[in-house]
Amino acid sequence: MTTSTNDLPFENQTADNKKNKKTSKLLDSAVNNTSIFSRKGFLDRLFTAWFNRLVYPQIWEDPEVDIKALKINSNSRIFTISSGGCNVLNYLTEEPENIEVVDLNEAHIALIKLKLVAIEHLPSYESFFDFFGRADLVKNLDRYEAYIKPNLDAETLAYWESRERPWSSKRITYFTNGFYKHGLLGHFIGLIHWTGKRFGYDISKVMQARTLEEQQQLFDQHVAPIFDTKLLKFLCNRSMVLYSLGIPPSQFDEMDRDSKEAQIGMHTLLKERARQLACDFPLEDNYFAWQAFNRSYDTQNRKALPRYLKNNNFEHLTNNVDHVNVHHMSMTQRLKDLPDNSLNAYLFLDAQDWMDDKQLTELWQEVNRTAMDNARVVFRTAGDTSPLEEKLPKSILGEWQTNVADNINFTKQDRSGIYGGVHLYIRKTETTANPNSEDLKTEQEAV
Repeated sequence: MTTSTNDLPFENQTADNKKNKKTSKLLDSAVNNTSIFSRKGFLDRLFTAWFNRLVYPQIWEDPEVDIKALKINSNSRIFTISSGGCNVLNYLTEEPENIEVVDLNEAHIALIKLKLVAIEHLPSYESFFDFFGRADLVKNLDRYEAYIKPNLDAETLAYWESRERPWSSKRITYFTNGFYKHGLLGHFIGLIHWTGKRFGYDISKVMQARTLEEQQQLFDQHVAPIFDTKLLKFLCNRSMVLYSLGIPPSQFDEMDRDSKEAQIGMHTLLKERARQLACDFPLEDNYFAWQAFNRSYDTQNRKALPRYLKNNNFEHLTNNVDHVNVHHMSMTQRLKDLPDNSLNAYLFLDAQDWMDDKQLTELWQEVNRTAMDNARVVFRTAGDTSPLEEKLPKSILGEWQTNVADNINFTKQDRSGIYGGVHLYIRKTETTANPNSEDLKTEQEAV
């Protein structure tokens, strides 16, 4: 029998409502930094309303690049945004000392908490893989009822027991019918598949390739032509269309600027990023391509999987699950609560693209205070260039060193291919103050 949201205990309904309001408030403070009467202000507010739900069932930043760039190991004290939560668990396989996790979105907080409880209480790796690897089995609901549900906090329980819409099923049922097809991004990818078929193309045929050469051929036959249709050219130039990719107006403007500087259309810029995803890495272990073109993980050979879903890493998760601390708040807010010199690895995803000069300065003031010697920061940008040199005061940025050649290399190594740039900043010491230092020279070799 299906239980409605109104059948939930009153305290669970209250927790869900309060958390949703908190998400709206956090998103508003993070994104809406201009007048509602301006074009940007109006579009920002549309985006925050659209973003206030599950966006990323899977994160789209390559954790292998992060782990290399940040040199994550057992001494790492990490600060990161949750998003789909898989990045947190991927880092956890390296058994870091601590991971501080934040997110503005209640859905992403509920997802990472669900994963952490599942690691701790599901009876085996296979049951964990069924839940988050296959994510489409009816028996997942039985395991949820028996092992996960009794151990969830009230707010997380309220989220998964409630509905996206009054007429839809409980959110927890997403794991019985294809979790990765849900969320804004999952629906958007499904729409791309559907639209392609209306034009006579099938983008899933990319998965038939057995070599990099075949991947290129099948991409040119079944994916590239879709971007060149009049409809896609029109849609790619509308910022609201890309909200479902989690791209706010400020990021769209960066991409638009890059496309104009390169004298190509926005549709061509997006096509070339899709080409990197589809063609630059072998499909056999690129799980980002599997999700984009096959809409699933490699559940048969279990090679194209994020590392947290691989059997040999499950013990690392169970042994270190208590090293993760999750907070529904902004990055700056959480950093203010942490001691001086307490962190040495920061993952900001693409959040800085959303920030104006004031917000970015406030964030990096706390980064400078909490960063240990040799601390490292990695983030993505929608455009090619880092915003830090333009927006941060020299007194703040002067403590950090970056290497453009290394950043280009990291960007090329990111298997998802959706970002314009991956950037690494290292806190200066006597060895990193010189841009030709051995420490920075080895970054490129490491990749």
